[in-house]
Amino acid sequence: MASSYVPFQVHCSLQKPSSTLPNFDLFKTTHLSSSFKPFLRELQQPAFRVDIPKAIKNTSIKLLDAFVDSAFQFVDYPLDPFQTNSAPVDELREAAIVTIIDGQIPSDFPDGVYIRNGPNPLFGGLKSTKSLFGRSSPIWVEGEGMLHALYFSKDNNGSWTVIYNNRHVETETFKLEKQRNKPSFLPAVEGDSLAVLSAYLLNLLRFGKPYKNTSNTNVFEHSGKFYSSSENDLPQEIDIFTLEALGDWDVNGAWNRSFTAHPKRAPGTGELVTMGIQATKPFVEVGVISADGKKIVHKMDLKLDRCPLCHEIGVTNSYNVIMDCPLTVDIDRLVHGDQLIKYERQGYARIGIMPRYGDADSIKWFKVKPNCTFHIINSFEDGDEVVVWGSRALASVIPGYDSDSEKFKWFPSKFRPGEPIEESFDAISEDQLLFHRPYEWRLNMQTGDVKERNLTGPNHFPMEFPMINGAFTGVKNKYGYIQVCHCESSSAKGMGRFSGLAKLYFDEQQNTGTSWDENRVEGLIKVEYHMFEENTYCTGAAFVPKEGGVEEDDGWIITFVHHENANVYQAHIIDTKNFSSKAVAKITIPGRVPDGFHGAFMPIQLQNRINRIVPNFDSRTR
Repeated sequence: MASSYVPFQVHCSLQKPSSTLPNFDLFKTTHLSSSFKPFLRELQQPAFRVDIPKAIKNTSIKLLDAFVDSAFQFVDYPLDPFQTNSAPVDELREAAIVTIIDGQIPSDFPDGVYIRNGPNPLFGGLKSTKSLFGRSSPIWVEGEGMLHALYFSKDNNGSWTVIYNNRHVETETFKLEKQRNKPSFLPAVEGDSLAVLSAYLLNLLRFGKPYKNTSNTNVFEHSGKFYSSSENDLPQEIDIFTLEALGDWDVNGAWNRSFTAHPKRAPGTGELVTMGIQATKPFVEVGVISADGKKIVHKMDLKLDRCPLCHEIGVTNSYNVIMDCPLTVDIDRLVHGDQLIKYERQGYARIGIMPRYGDADSIKWFKVKPNCTFHIINSFEDGDEVVVWGSRALASVIPGYDSDSEKFKWFPSKFRPGEPIEESFDAISEDQLLFHRPYEWRLNMQTGDVKERNLTGPNHFPMEFPMINGAFTGVKNKYGYIQVCHCESSSAKGMGRFSGLAKLYFDEQQNTGTSWDENRVEGLIKVEYHMFEENTYCTGAAFVPKEGGVEEDDGWIITFVHHENANVYQAHIIDTKNFSSKAVAKITIPGRVPDGFHGAFMPIQLQNRINRIVPNFDSRTR
């Protein structure tokens, strides 16, 4: 998942101005135009686009702030009792040495950093607003990013030192609100149209951008540098030892729009393939970044006629993979009183296969059944076909429930396991619309034919947040790993909760006689489960390859785990060769780790760098 899914590249004060501005002509054709014409005339002036100091001089920021303070009331976003671990946590003042480990960290486990990103809102939690314009709210995936990191270092005697730290991702917008010491950005995603538009414009006039850069979704590495990301803005370079944010990564000024939370390293070349979406044309652009991270070697506009919420891009040896699903951002729809972000079940869906350095005309589009797929498990070429595996559902958890609705009724009614409603395992009932299942599309580049199928049956658990051995990104792989959703708890909480992990065997058909698979179904793949004890949930699982490993599944899964009954937080290390067995090590975290999004393991030699993580470490451990 990601933070605010509505990237607009409009900058007036905090950053260099962008050439990409919203199409304010949209507002002129609606009943809202009379309220906004004074703003729109000012926004459309060339001076506003370029001459930032003059615009600031001509507009009293203090008066605008005073207007916001008097006209808008910030209201705490409600948390259900089941959502207590979504509440924010304080930063540690210094990294903590872990002292409690149940089991043993394997001797061939690599030195490195397990790091997970997730929302940790300032000022006690997310805020909605009420004003004379109506109500506006964030979506549930928003909130300032916080990194939670476990450092693993083995000395010459084979003894492990494990250190935990956390820290907010201090983007420019984080620093701005922190300095003001109060909520300042108005939520501008959900709510009444007039309130959302007002919030957008007031944020733009006051801060130079309409949304905060929360940078709360993922962490990735490229060319030896580390980045925190969410697709509503630029990534933040991170000092992996201190977790300090070092500023925007715009590829030396060559990338001037939002940046996917899940860029992919191209097989063979080491180039990084990314994309950026925004709510005005050009809606989606794709970029290829050099292996050294210093320049953009290719950039192109897909020339789409809508803004789909593409959360992840795929790669193969030769191609880029674009998921164009009917979950869209539409300003015109908002202006006419409907939702800014909306999943349209009757809308079209397609997958684009684009040569790595191609243009819009070179993309081959394949029409597929309408779906919502945030995460790609992997994609690769197989003869004339491009194969795409993803975690697919028939509705979207974004934007999610209305915070004013009664007990999140929309979610429990659409998130249940069960039996298919027809003979085909493609069929699914209304109660299963949010049931994410591993899915396969086979796209024939020669004939244009599409074959698609579920890889697991509806009597399996819902599965989301997939991962693979990263060495197999873009090439044929045998195994995948994915978090297993607990339906009852997820329905009660109003968002996904993950009570286990699954190992997917793409080359093997499903087992028979297990508690989850009573009957063998032709074509469904084998699934092996690692389930946690009751009321225990994981977050941010990541694959850790074994040093010198020979087979694809030589390694471990590491994940943060919360035991709700005991209120204990741990990191579990699970041997992927003995997946259903108990964790080989359970590391107790000296603090609370709230629910979050994606994790990653970064192999780094730490033995001579511990003092960068824990100052005066040597003197403290004597």
